[in-house]
Parts: sequence; C-alpha cells; structure tokens
Amino acid sequence: MASINLIEAFQDFKDAENIDRPTMMRVVEDVFKTLLRKKFGSDENFDVIVNAEKGDLEIIRRRMIVEDGEVIDSNAEIAYSDAVKIEPDFEVGEELYEEIDLYDFGRRAILAAKQTLASRISDLKKNILAKKYADRIGEIISAEVYQVWKKEILLLDEESNELILPKSEQIPQDYFKKGETIRAVVKKVDLKNNNPVIILSRTSPDFLAKLLEIEVPEIFDGLIVIKKIVRDPGERAKVAVESYDDRIDPVGACVGMKGSRIHGIVRELKNENIDVINWTSNIQLLIQRSLTPAKVTTMELEQETKHASVYLKPDQVSLAIGRRGVNIKLACELTGYDIDVFRDTEGEVEEFDIDLEEFSDEIEPWIIEELKRIGCDTARSVLDLTPEELERRTDLERVTIDEIRKVLQAEFEKG
Repeated sequence: MASINLIEAFQDFKDAENIDRPTMMRVVEDVFKTLLRKKFGSDENFDVIVNAEKGDLEIIRRRMIVEDGEVIDSNAEIAYSDAVKIEPDFEVGEELYEEIDLYDFGRRAILAAKQTLASRISDLKKNILAKKYADRIGEIISAEVYQVWKKEILLLDEESNELILPKSEQIPQDYFKKGETIRAVVKKVDLKNNNPVIILSRTSPDFLAKLLEIEVPEIFDGLIVIKKIVRDPGERAKVAVESYDDRIDPVGACVGMKGSRIHGIVRELKNENIDVINWTSNIQLLIQRSLTPAKVTTMELEQETKHASVYLKPDQVSLAIGRRGVNIKLACELTGYDIDVFRDTEGEVEEFDIDLEEFSDEIEPWIIEELKRIGCDTARSVLDLTPEELERRTDLERVTIDEIRKVLQAEFEKG
C-alpha cells in the first residue's frame, strides 16, 4: 500500500513532551475521519491505524460479504463476486478487511489533511503551554536571555518556550546580556493573535515573597506568614511578617544571623533595601513599625478618614520621609493610612530634608564621613554652609564640594 508519510507531523508531537499518545491518536484519527466522510459520506466502517514511530498510517475498511444483488450500503457491505476478486477463499457472511490507498483521496486532499494535522498539533502545543504557565503564576522560574530589546527581553525556558520580561517589570538597575540566566516570577499569561504570551516580572511583590520563601525555611514550612509586601523596585521594600509559633522571632528568622538570609535577596534585587517588620492588628503600632528606620515619638490617628499625624524628633524626620519620599510612601501603602510627618518640638511640618546616608550610591562613604565629622548629617545642613566654609572646615577640595552640592541640590529640585 502506498501510505502517506507523516514523519514531520509526528515529530511535532514527539517534540511537545506533554502531548500524550492517546491525544495524538485521537487528533490523527479525527483529521482522517473527516477526510473519509468527505469521500465516502461516512466513517463508521473505517479504522485509522497510526504508526507514530515510522511516521505513517493505514486506513482499514470493514465490510460484510453478502450475496450478489443484496448490497444495500456499499460502505458496510460488498458483493460476493467482488470479494472473491480480492481473496478467492472468501464466503458469504464473512467480514472483509481492505486497506484504502491514501492516494485515492487525491494529492490536494492529502495535503489539506497534513496541514490540518499540523495546525491541530500547533493549537495543542499552545494550549499546553498556556495551561502550564497559568498553573505556575506566582512561581519563580529561571530562564536564559535570548534577545534584548528596548522595551522588553525575550527569554527561553528549559524547553525553549519563549517568555517575555517587559521593561516595566524590570528593576531599574537591571542590566542583562544574551546568554545570561535570570530569575523572575510568572506574572500572567496573555493571548496575542491566539498565541500564549508568558509575562514575567522582577518588580512584583510576589517575586520578593518567593525569594523569601526560598531563603527562609520557616516561611516555606508555614511557620511564618508574609502578611503584606510593598516595593519601590530597586530602592526599598517593606515586608510585614507574622509567626504562628511563639518561639520563633519572624523578623530574626527572615533576616538571618548577621543578615545572612536577607543579603542574597538584596543582591538579587540590585541592593534594594528591605525592611522586615512584625505584623500587628494594632494600627498605631503598625504605622510606627512601618516608618522604620525612623523612631516615632507620638501619633494622632483619625480612623474614619484613615489619616495619621506622626511626630518625630527633628533628626528622625528625614529618615521617616526617606529619599524622594520612598520610605513614607511605602509606609502608607503597607498600612493603608495617609501619614503626615511633623516635628515633635514645634508641632509644625518639618522642612523636607534627606539623610546623607541616602546618597551613598552617588557620594563616596569617606566623603559622607568627612561631612558628618563637621556636624553635617543631612542634605540641607550641607547646603546651609557656603562652599568656602565647607572648604575651610573639611579636607575636601573645592571641585569635590561643588559636585556634592550639585548632587544634593538636584534632589530637592526633583521633589
């Protein structure tokens, strides 16, 4: 019999590991039974036999041998005189099995069947890929950078499936090269032109939650629960945790001995500062903890409007606000309250200031120490002094002083 070669189509099945043999057989059978219905009007007396290894198939036609002139349904019955032409030993009442030569369908019909089969396999692959990643939303995966574009990065997983990491889901300090392996969390699965698009994220709170789960066994075991995470990716994050075991300090467990557990996460997040605090249902205490590293003196709450007026010592105000207001913004997100910061002594809104330590990525540590030595520990305290006075009181050169003032002044002009 001249059988049609389907090796390419079957190879597609074999490449998609999740497409099982029964599914393969069902799809192939369905495609060729459609072909049979078009040619013979029915597929009831036909068997489609697939050999996936060789990449071919056979179609067997089953008909009952009846007396000449008694054929009612030519698909189910064959006249005795026609049957003995195929095999002389046949008798009336026996069932005749006959192979159908696929080329009888015509070249065009065979080509259409192959195209339909390839299309069905492609759809199956897409559905399997979409389901696989839909079930993994919120999980961390590792993938290799295949292509870097301006607005997104194309990655390949271990099965060479394409994944997308948009620019908006990258930490601002992220820089990746082709061939590099990176970690991200599966954020969602979109459909674009009927194709599944798997979107990854490194800015999602879920990414930090999963990193903590990997590093902290107590979280993985359910002894410590992450109640809420808020992030300004690459800048700062606040994690509220609660322990279900009174013997376990949740903050200590998450940070680890000398910060051993948190350091790896900080590196992964491009030196993002991570504040881990104890969760509490006492909103006043939660607000106080959320403003870490600042220390709150007193507080006034308006629960109906969800507003908090927080009073701190003057040297704590810049810590509470943080650089570009990141610290207080995250505290508001974590607690669900609008927080205003005031001086403890005067009861007036503190003039916006920034701790010098917040500029450690732009100003070298020894320069910050030199400024602190003369009593300048905030940006405004430096700017309040003239360049001449700074040059006289420190060991810094005038060029360095001018550069420092420019950096500090730019920060206030932003905000």
